[in-house]
Amino acid sequence: MLDFTQDQWILVGMVFLLGIFAGMFLLSGGSRKWKERYRNEVEKRERIEADYKAAETEWREKDSLRAAALRSKGIDVEAVDDGEEAPPPRA
Repeated sequence: MLDFTQDQWILVGMVFLLGIFAGMFLLSGGSRKWKERYRNEVEKRERIEADYKAAETEWREKDSLRAAALRSKGIDVEAVDDGEEAPPPRA
């Protein structure tokens, strides 16, 4: 095991204190920084969700209009392929 002299222990303590002070300096004002980033992220997520909700409403409206147009032409809406892959038939 290594034996430290008194000078080496003092040096280790000074490096430790330097690390603490450097960390405090780098993180000063950090609470404002992360809170601001968090608020920005929440606002961004809310905008994205609102856009998606508006788009989903539009998609549903278009789908219902499409189904109504098909029904008025006498086409079975369930039989129309809407691009989704159908499950394989069971034997």
